[in-house]
Amino acid sequence: MNNNFILSCESTVDLPYSYITGRGISVLFYTYTMDGEEILDNMGRDQNAQAVFYEKIENGSLPSTSQINTYRYIEYFDKLLEKSDVIHIAFGSGMTPSVANAIEAANTLKSKYPNRRISVIDSLCSSVGYGLLTESAADYKDSGADFDEVEKWIVDHRLNIHHQFFSTDLTMFKRSGRVSGPAAMFGTILGICPLMHLNSEGRIIAYEKSRGKKTAIHKTAEAVKTNYRDMGAYTKKCYIGHSNCEELAQAAKAAIEEKVPALNGNIFIADIGTIVASHCGPGTVAVFFYGEERKN
Repeated sequence: MNNNFILSCESTVDLPYSYITGRGISVLFYTYTMDGEEILDNMGRDQNAQAVFYEKIENGSLPSTSQINTYRYIEYFDKLLEKSDVIHIAFGSGMTPSVANAIEAANTLKSKYPNRRISVIDSLCSSVGYGLLTESAADYKDSGADFDEVEKWIVDHRLNIHHQFFSTDLTMFKRSGRVSGPAAMFGTILGICPLMHLNSEGRIIAYEKSRGKKTAIHKTAEAVKTNYRDMGAYTKKCYIGHSNCEELAQAAKAAIEEKVPALNGNIFIADIGTIVASHCGPGTVAVFFYGEERKN
């Protein structure tokens, strides 16, 4: 049994860096560019970073992100493989093509470390849903599971994590091409909040329109009620991520606790990080929980 291996992820897990590293998980950071400056993803290391990020957006600045290139993965994996075997859970391919670079880097290093094992797994998840998968894998590892068992567990359970979300501000979705310009404009004027989820390919699917924030929260809570499944260990936790709209996240938490009593006391609120928020913008509330396998 090989339990002496490193679990690794990327900063887009959107859980605090202190918590992730405290679990013994290694992190590779994304960066974003704003006002000509390249900035490292924060992960809660600087208490003021999120506020500054949203203040700049409000003042007209637009963040942009790019994938992690193969060379950066090689540098990162090389240092880990010097110490131990590695399971790297990558940011979902439905969000970024970076995972292909991670796989290429891992294959490149296999000849340098013939006695080491490295596995790169496409999480098919995003933001705190990605964090929930990584955290659960760490729980399983800590229970004594070996390399092969953890690797299989991640692959078997990644599609059980649901990503249910809505946005009250469609500006960034318009910029990324998720919604058209006219749809974004009229949606904002009329208070329409698109309801979205991730499919089995980890891609965003907008499946319904909701008029107003209260209705969006109600329908999101109903979606959690419909899809939530208690599958034993690791599945009783739910995260709510938000992008600069904690009041809406708290309202969603109360609605979900009412609809799904099994999650009472097990719902935790987290900030959507700067990389994901560069694409969704402010005003997004996302719920991450375990359910039946996501469909395409």
